[in-house]
Order: sequence, then C-alpha cells, then structure tokens
Amino acid sequence: MNFDLAEGLAILERTPATLRAMLAGLSPAWTDATEGPETWSPYVIVGHLIHGERADWIPRARIILAQGEHRRFTPYDRFAQFRESQGRSLGELLDELARLRAENLATLAAWRLTDAELALEGEHPEFGAVTLRQLLATWVAHDLGHVAQTARVMAKQYRDAVGPWRAYLPVMDR
Repeated sequence: MNFDLAEGLAILERTPATLRAMLAGLSPAWTDATEGPETWSPYVIVGHLIHGERADWIPRARIILAQGEHRRFTPYDRFAQFRESQGRSLGELLDELARLRAENLATLAAWRLTDAELALEGEHPEFGAVTLRQLLATWVAHDLGHVAQTARVMAKQYRDAVGPWRAYLPVMDR
C-alpha cells in the first residue's frame, strides 16, 4: 500500500483513543508489566509516544519543509520517556498524548501538503536522505507497532495462565 496522507491521518488520530480504551483505569499489574528485562511496559510506551510528539514527527517535518541549509535531523532520544514521565500517572500521560497529537495533526492539516512537498528530503542521522512522505508513513507504522506492542505485552501476562491454549496464541511467544 502506498502512503496516502488522508489514510495515514485516520490512523494517527485514533491512536490516543485506542490506547486510552486499552489502558485507562487498569491496575499497574497491566500497565507496568513488561516482557522481561530491558523491555517496555504500556506506561513506558505511552511516554515514548509523547516524546515523539514533541521531538520527532512535526519537528522533523518542519526541518524538511524549511529546506534550509541545515536539513539534518537531531538524533532522537529513544529513552527520554524514562526521564520525562517520572512521577506522572498514566492518566496524565494519556491526556497529554491526546492533547499533543491533536495539536500536531492540526499543524499537519494546516500545511495542506502537496505531492511535491511530500517528496522533499531531510537528512536522517543514520539513514541519510529521507522524504517527508517516508517520515509521515513511518509515524503511522510506528503508532501501529506500539499499539501492537502494548497488546502483546499485556497478553503475555497470561502466558502461563492460558495453559494448553498457548499453542493457538502466537502472541505469547513473539
């Protein structure tokens, strides 16, 4: 499937509500659970998405659209959420994700991007030249990946409890 901005926006606008529906009001047994050492809990995933709203998608899109002399992206801190979320409730994080996402999608819509603009390039510190279209498609796929990760982490909490049905639940072993 080729990237289509309207189709991508349909996913991006749903992510905060999807995570809220999955996580709001659950006990820490669900929201702080991980898949083991050095893996992320649903709480950490929400914090990571918030950091992306602040430091990744729209800031990098602005760099691309400016087409200035400096088009290289600032390296992204994939672990900033551990600092930034400290001491905050999951409810606060879900509220902040919803607010930031709404602001960022309003910014994106206001740009009324053309195909020519979607083809503009910036410079990723690791990958080199990337287009705005690729950045926005990655934003969508990134959201879906973390929604799937959240569900997988939660499902694995019942890995042993499901008994022999584990044979029919591939999520338990991925």
